[in-house]
Amino acid sequence: MSTNLIFKRKKLCRGLKSYIILEDGTIMEGCGFGSPGIRVGELVFTTGMVGYHEAITDPSFKGQILIFTHPMMGNYGVPSKEILEFGIPKYFESDRPQVEAVVVAYHNIPSHWASIKSLDEWLRDEGVPAVSDVDTRELVKRIREKGVMNALVAVYEDGEEVSVYDLISKLNSSLRYDYRDLVSEVMPKNIVFHEPLNFSSNVPTIIAVDCGIKYGILKELIKNGFRVIRIPCVEDPVKYYVEFNASGILYSNGPGNPKLLHDTIKYARAVLEYGIPTLGICLGHQILALAAGADTYKLKYGHRGHNKPCIDLERGKCFVTSQNHGYAVSSESLSNTGFKLWMINADDKTVEGLKHISKPIITVQFHPEGSPGPLDSEWVFNLFKRLVERYGVTF
Repeated sequence: MSTNLIFKRKKLCRGLKSYIILEDGTIMEGCGFGSPGIRVGELVFTTGMVGYHEAITDPSFKGQILIFTHPMMGNYGVPSKEILEFGIPKYFESDRPQVEAVVVAYHNIPSHWASIKSLDEWLRDEGVPAVSDVDTRELVKRIREKGVMNALVAVYEDGEEVSVYDLISKLNSSLRYDYRDLVSEVMPKNIVFHEPLNFSSNVPTIIAVDCGIKYGILKELIKNGFRVIRIPCVEDPVKYYVEFNASGILYSNGPGNPKLLHDTIKYARAVLEYGIPTLGICLGHQILALAAGADTYKLKYGHRGHNKPCIDLERGKCFVTSQNHGYAVSSESLSNTGFKLWMINADDKTVEGLKHISKPIITVQFHPEGSPGPLDSEWVFNLFKRLVERYGVTF
């Protein structure tokens, strides 16, 4: 990598300083906050104006450095994990930050009744380096022009000597995002049970194939009256479907390249063959498509934000969705897979949903639990519930 452009720091930093180095040679100096440290990851951006602690704890961002395009972050602080809904932290998507690092234009001191920490304090306590006082518009422009790329964030104490050449060498020697086994870092190591209030033997059970599931998905399933059993995505869901007399299967979101999940795809072929009522979300949507014989490809800079419009081709309706993905299913590869195109992205016409032509299996690329409206796509879980009630088979 040759250095072709350097953006100097434009203000005096109090405390921590920082570098952002892109693989195209761009170097930016900024102020640091959060925790000192050096992280390498794929540089991506999200257009969401709120929800920064949900985004930072989203397992789908594992292995990535996240830029927030909204200029001011941290206004309402960070709430307590002790605030629960259905026994699950209400304002987080996992039990810890998942991003490699955070980049913002500015962050500030919060003012909100539920805040117990500032964004700065929370990231410092969690060991996440963060950068501020940089031109995030320039960074996003480079990503949109050239595509997502590997980058390095270095946050260090004022007065500490840092070699830019050493940082460039570290970036150049790092494994690219597309080849990293990131799902193994976010999936559970053991089975996890989530039971609704007033649980009884009559409550239907969903086997959640956990590739890095968001808490929001769990809460929607529980709200719909399901008991949820999360299993590591490297295990056979049909086995647990039979063992726990379950009624349906969910394939969750998660990070990384779907084509690396060979065991998960292999087991998904059996799910398709048996025709078990199934919902795939985001990475889960891609896994089921690959299991059926379709293909996936990497988007230039992905879809990440709360305002992505999708068109339901069956009803001719457009609705707003929350999205976070860098790969997509190829519409040209759907022939002979058993799936038909259900929904497309209104902006670039990429695949946003699939329906099996003869089995109770549906998939969505977006996040129906994200509820940006706040109820725009919640109906997907209601549809899945009806499929489970109608076609779920007990043993």
